[in-house]
Amino acid sequence: MPRISDTADVATTATVGEGSAVWHLAQIREGASIGSHCIIGRGAYIGSGVRLGDNCKVQNFALVYEPAAIADGVFIGPGVILTNDRFPRAVTPDSTLKSAEDWKPVGVTIHEGASIGARAVCVAPVSIGHWAMVAAGAVVTRDVPDFALVAGNPARRVGWVGRTGVRLVEDDDRSEFLRCPVTGALYRVLDANTLEEVESR
Repeated sequence: MPRISDTADVATTATVGEGSAVWHLAQIREGASIGSHCIIGRGAYIGSGVRLGDNCKVQNFALVYEPAAIADGVFIGPGVILTNDRFPRAVTPDSTLKSAEDWKPVGVTIHEGASIGARAVCVAPVSIGHWAMVAAGAVVTRDVPDFALVAGNPARRVGWVGRTGVRLVEDDDRSEFLRCPVTGALYRVLDANTLEEVESR
């Protein structure tokens, strides 16, 4: 059974998987799906129809707007925002208040194992690659490759990380190969935006 705080607001049509925990003042909207063994922190917001995989962590006060799609093992840090409006306006061109019919939401996709640092903003529509790392405070406006480490505003690749999240280092002076200093796993740089895992450990 999931553990849901008495002060959390979980819609009756939302699903929360086995072993997951939803903490104080979190809100999970209609039709959202939370996988098993997830943690939804204090004051976090999960929008209507959002999908989270298994073993995810959404930290305090993160805002995950629909239609975000989040794979297994994703970390979303405190205060992160995943937006859903490419051209945000409160009103239409004739200055009347916009309704749900006046815009089409676009989402952020986060692939397996990726991490989004505290107070980062992902401006939809963007995709965060497998095992990528978005630095705290970054503003992501374009897709992030698998294993990339991105930082800044706008976010740019500043390095590569492995599955541990630790920055990869050159392997024995072979510039096309990188190695994880924690596990020893080997990676190959194919081009400026592509890294492949050669040997996992």
